[in-house]
Order: sequence, then structure tokens, then C-alpha cells
Amino acid sequence: MIHVVLCQPEIPQNTGNIMRTCVGSGVHLHLIKPLGFKIDDTKLRRSAVDYYDALNFEIHEDFESFQNEHPGTYLYLSRYGRKTHSAPNYQAIKGDIYLVFGSESYGIDRALLSKNIENTFRIPTNDKIRSLNLSNAVAITVYEVLRQLGYPELSEEEPESLKGSDYLKQFKE
Repeated sequence: MIHVVLCQPEIPQNTGNIMRTCVGSGVHLHLIKPLGFKIDDTKLRRSAVDYYDALNFEIHEDFESFQNEHPGTYLYLSRYGRKTHSAPNYQAIKGDIYLVFGSESYGIDRALLSKNIENTFRIPTNDKIRSLNLSNAVAITVYEVLRQLGYPELSEEEPESLKGSDYLKQFKE
């Protein structure tokens, strides 16, 4: 199973967008306190739209106890990573994969990154920005893992699962 772990997220709209990505990709979401918003925040629900009720997520008090209770492979996304997010062979990982992201203003704790530098990755950017938006970074990384795994349990064949594959035929000239 693939998991997204948000350490101390601050912006409800980002978390809402990540929730939507998790619902659409079948990924489990973990939120590590403190949170910069209330989980019932209207902005959060608005960002997650009507997918909020389909979301598989948990809230945890701190990262250390979370990690102790959830065995698996932890991969940290940070601008300090020495390899790109597409470098790992995700197919070779046995067990659960935890993609760990930090807060919007600080990122992941530097001591944690230092201890896990071999499992710290980055998304390439130019030198004009420090990092991508958190919700964009999560989506890019989740879909790279899913791509390498062959998009398990996702529909590659059906172009439009809600309106049907023939939906656009009605718009022919």
C-alpha cells in the first residue's frame, strides 16, 4: 500500500488538494500534528470537494510514534535530496511505501533528513524557486510511484469513468 504522510501541514487548501489526490489514486493519507487548521475547516472541505467522505486518512500525535506503529519503507521528499523522486525502483520495495512530506514553511525536520539522507529525494526544479507547492509535489510523487507499479487498481483503459467512454461522441460536428 502507498501512504502519503504530511508532517505538520499548515495550509488547508493544500491538504484538501492532497486529499483529493489520495482519493483518486487510492492512497492512504496520514496527518502528523500539529495541524495548521481544524480538520473540519470549511476551506479544507471545499478543496477536497465531495470526495472528503471517500478519503482514507488518520491523524497522529507525532512522527516518532507514527513511525513506530507503521512499519514499511519511508521515503522523504525534500529539496535537500540527492536523488530525484523517480530514481527509486518502487517495484522492488516490499511492504508499505510511506512518502513523507514536510510543512509548507519549513519542510521536514533537518535531523530526520540527516539520519535518512539515502532515502531522501527531490523533484528537480531550476534555481528560481526553493520548491514546488506541497500539493503539486505530492501529486507528482504519488503518480510516479503508481506509474512504476503499473497504476494498480486505477483505470488506464477507461478515458472517462463517470460519464462513459462515448461521452464526447455527442459533440461531433
